[in-house]
Amino acid sequence: MPELPEVETTRKGLEPLITNKKILSVHIYKNKLRWEIPPQLKSILKNQFIKKISRRAKYLLLHFKNGQLVMHLGMSGSISVVNSSMPLKKHEHFELKLDNGTSLRFHDPRRFGSVLWQKDNETLSILKSLGPEPLSYEFDNDSLYCASNGKSRNIKSFIMDSNVVVGVGNIYASESLFLAGISPKREAGKTSKKRYKILTASIKNVLTDAINNGGTTLNDFSNVDGNPGYFSQVLNVYGRENMPCIRCSGKIKRIIQNQRATYFCAKCQH
Repeated sequence: MPELPEVETTRKGLEPLITNKKILSVHIYKNKLRWEIPPQLKSILKNQFIKKISRRAKYLLLHFKNGQLVMHLGMSGSISVVNSSMPLKKHEHFELKLDNGTSLRFHDPRRFGSVLWQKDNETLSILKSLGPEPLSYEFDNDSLYCASNGKSRNIKSFIMDSNVVVGVGNIYASESLFLAGISPKREAGKTSKKRYKILTASIKNVLTDAINNGGTTLNDFSNVDGNPGYFSQVLNVYGRENMPCIRCSGKIKRIIQNQRATYFCAKCQH
């Protein structure tokens, strides 16, 4: 699944290609994704200009004068900008034809993604309960510690909770905990404020590095230009079961937590 760095990489790639472009027409080729694509988009967006593109958690928001188009890549989605004359590819379900001869196309083989509409002064329910952005000032040294009070679940699932902080997906949770020297099995509510301060910095560093490197290479992920991300080349623990730890003589272990694979060094992380 594309995680926050992949979505941010997509946003940065799209920004110069679509900002201030006028939409000539909207095409819905498959209306049922995770939720139905609102059919009124065809009339709402026609002749409107894309003012800017932003990101909230793993959602991309295309801003117009009267609202925002809210897009989520789901499990295997991607967005590209191509010449409008190019033939439609299989699994391209949604298209915005722009006034410069290009088209923004939403490609989603598994159809777990979404294309929704949010009016100005309105917040979709899927965005209302989201926690702070991990690279924002709002996510400070007290955020995790305060949110962990009374929490008995493991710390990895805790930092992956989008109500606590957004965008810390499975890969980056393992990497952040390794960098902080914290065991993924540690109970969230029994972790000190000092250790949460270190973990907060680790999350920020891991996600910043991932964004700078174009995101993690996943089977289905590619940047807006069709090239894969490269962060997986420098992963420290994820996917490295039984390989030597880069910090000590231990071996990387793999366990299952909350039905997700977790990688860590039992010697370094405690």
